[in-house]
Amino acid sequence: MVRAPARLQHLARRLRDAARGPGGALPGRLRTRHRAPALELRPPDRREPPTYLRALGLCAVVVLGAWLGLLAAGSASVPVGPMDTRMALRPSLSGGTRINVSPLGALDLRSHTAPLRLDVDVDRLDPVRSEALVNHPERLSGLQEEVSRDVEDGTRELAVRSGAAVVLGAGVLALVVYRRPRPALAAGGLSLVLLAGSGALAATTWNPNSVLEPKYSGLLSSAPNVVGDARSIVSEFDVYQKELARLVTNVTKLYDVTSTLPAYQPDPTTLRVLHVSDIHLNPASWHIVGSLVKQYDIDVIVDSGDTMDHGSAAENGFLDPVRDLGAPYVWVRGNHDSRLTQEYLRQMKNVRILDEGRPVTVAGLRFAGIGDPQFTPDRSAGGEGDSPAALASEVTAGRQLAAALARLADDGKPVDIAVAHNPEAARQTDGHVPLVLAGHIHHNEMEVLRDGTRLRIEGSTGGSGLRAVEGTYPDPIEASILYLDRSTKRLQAWDAIKLGGLGLSTAEVSRHLPKENQPGAGLLPPTPPPSSSPSASASPSSSPSLSTPLVPPPPPATRSGADGDPEAGPDRG
Repeated sequence: MVRAPARLQHLARRLRDAARGPGGALPGRLRTRHRAPALELRPPDRREPPTYLRALGLCAVVVLGAWLGLLAAGSASVPVGPMDTRMALRPSLSGGTRINVSPLGALDLRSHTAPLRLDVDVDRLDPVRSEALVNHPERLSGLQEEVSRDVEDGTRELAVRSGAAVVLGAGVLALVVYRRPRPALAAGGLSLVLLAGSGALAATTWNPNSVLEPKYSGLLSSAPNVVGDARSIVSEFDVYQKELARLVTNVTKLYDVTSTLPAYQPDPTTLRVLHVSDIHLNPASWHIVGSLVKQYDIDVIVDSGDTMDHGSAAENGFLDPVRDLGAPYVWVRGNHDSRLTQEYLRQMKNVRILDEGRPVTVAGLRFAGIGDPQFTPDRSAGGEGDSPAALASEVTAGRQLAAALARLADDGKPVDIAVAHNPEAARQTDGHVPLVLAGHIHHNEMEVLRDGTRLRIEGSTGGSGLRAVEGTYPDPIEASILYLDRSTKRLQAWDAIKLGGLGLSTAEVSRHLPKENQPGAGLLPPTPPPSSSPSASASPSSSPSLSTPLVPPPPPATRSGADGDPEAGPDRG
């Protein structure tokens, strides 16, 4: 076989390569297999958004992040005077200040114009700081300055917390959106500038006279009718302060008086019940009740309601001293007490709640009662609570209690003492129980009903609370010691205790006997003679005096009206 020359072989290879094309592949007709052409992916051209859009996006991140930061951590707990409050900054188009007193409503003030609103939530009234004001009335003169300092300190703390909250919120959100540290740092700085600018605008537009024209909402909408016009309160603040100082000074002197109240020798056949009512948030009452428990060796305390003023959760802390009174505490709901009040008291080990006629046995006595069907914390005297419909609801509640008493008697478990807040409800139990206790009307009475039930209406153990300053003189602080035979559970006598009102510093303890227990029956131990002569007109600057007239039941006479001495009428027993 003749081989082709090398030159010819080289030429043939070049022709084959040319036929394959630039990719080195044979045409379709010369190859049996072919590969898919390779695709080359190139990134598209990236165009940056306009500068103004980037700026708007960053601003949106800053505002949203700052808002989320304020919601999460832009608040501070601040004690203001005797109150515990929580201050917070919230975004707003109109600014201003909102004071929330849950569940009563809110108070809106046009205090400033800025994209931030100051929210102040009143959490509760601290009983320790409130009692300190009562124990040291000289602090009232500096209360306004103390509140101002508290507000200033709270505002500074709120500013620091809010600054940290907006920086953190805006920075974290920018880091999530942009995933780069530089935009996050820029967002944090811008949020701080935004907060500082809003604060400067609020300071510039600050209106201190906004307190003269508040806007009320909720139950507080009736506040102007209760507390008077805000302008008069501000313009006459010195007058209010002086009157309040006189009242607190007088109560402080009464503390000393209660420590010298005469005590009676313990009698093993006698049960001693302390009846109180209508305390109305007066912190002085707990000191007086505690003193009476110790002086009289009380077996059980009965509270016929209206311990609170508005029944709000913020007031619940006022009830904490009940735990330390040193005696079981039997309580029934009044028209100023709410279900929140009732549930708060139910958690205390020494408290027994009376409601719906369910019996409770304490210190050997069987009690039953029913809570007031009304809840009217803001009504004034003679208002809706005395309407025909309201009185009808009281009568209905009293009949429900009477039916429960009758069922218990049929079951062989008769009740010794029934309790209702309103006397109209209490009167419906006539004939079903030996003794029924009530309150509500802020002065004491004792009467025997037609079918033999004895009705004891207690005065206000809180001196009507804040309502005491509505009249020329506040109501006296009143309570009663009820003496019951341990075997028969029947009332043997009662001592009416009255502590003087504004400008007076006297304590009167008067002994009263039922008709069947006239002197000579020997049912009670002898009582010590009065420790001092009566004094009924001591000036506020004089030392506390004590008046202890021990009197038998007065002779039959016409019962005096509401403005007279409620104990001056006949016992009718």
